[in-house]
Amino acid sequence: MKNILLACSAGMSTSLLVSKMKEAAEAKGVEASIWAVAQDKAPKEMEKADVLLIGPQMRFMKKKFSVIADKVGIPLDVIDPMAYGRVDGEAVLTKALELMEE
Repeated sequence: MKNILLACSAGMSTSLLVSKMKEAAEAKGVEASIWAVAQDKAPKEMEKADVLLIGPQMRFMKKKFSVIADKVGIPLDVIDPMAYGRVDGEAVLTKALELMEE
């Protein structure tokens, strides 16, 4: 089971992306728990995640979250703005899976 956490300003704008990622995971036969939270809940939620993806509008938070992610031992990156804007669940899922394998 892959645990994929998305963080954005309020946890709302990524909800549609989470749905699309779940669809893509099912189509690929990947067992994944995918959820989104607001930025203030992300540090606590990272403890349950295998990877953290940050919404492009929050790229300024990457450094702060990197410190916590390093302690917890998970990779993180900013979601590609094009994939985010297109709500491309498959592309974002693929990125998350790649980060977990590095």
